Amino acid sequence: VQLQASGGGLVQAGWSLRLSCSISGFISDDLAIGWFRQAPGKEREWVSCIGKSDGSTYYTGSVKGRFTISYDNAKTTVYLQMNSLKSEDTAVYYCAADGSLHASSGWYKDKSEYVYWGQGTLVTVSS
Repeated sequence: VQLQASGGGLVQAGWSLRLSCSISGFISDDLAIGWFRQAPGKEREWVSCIGKSDGSTYYTGSVKGRFTISYDNAKTTVYLQMNSLKSEDTAVYYCAADGSLHASSGWYKDKSEYVYWGQGTLVTVSS
């Protein structure tokens, strides 16, 4: 599985951006795709996740209500629509995927549980 993230850029606070994560290779029905971000000097943190099989979505608290994750099956692409951007959203955003079984119900928040990673795309929000 190969992932290609794109869509980052420089925007003003309050604006919107849509990130894309194009997926190629063997895509199992059990695949879950997550978005993570890493701000300068900080740990990589989980942002959102979507399950390919049932479309279930999850968000970290700081983006809930502002970000929307979706999956286009025809294009095998995951999108992260980011609205009402804030300066604290500034980070390199990474998409990641994994199709294996996980014991923990909240596994998708743990970056070590993902096998496949795309390169990052930089989002800069100016205030």
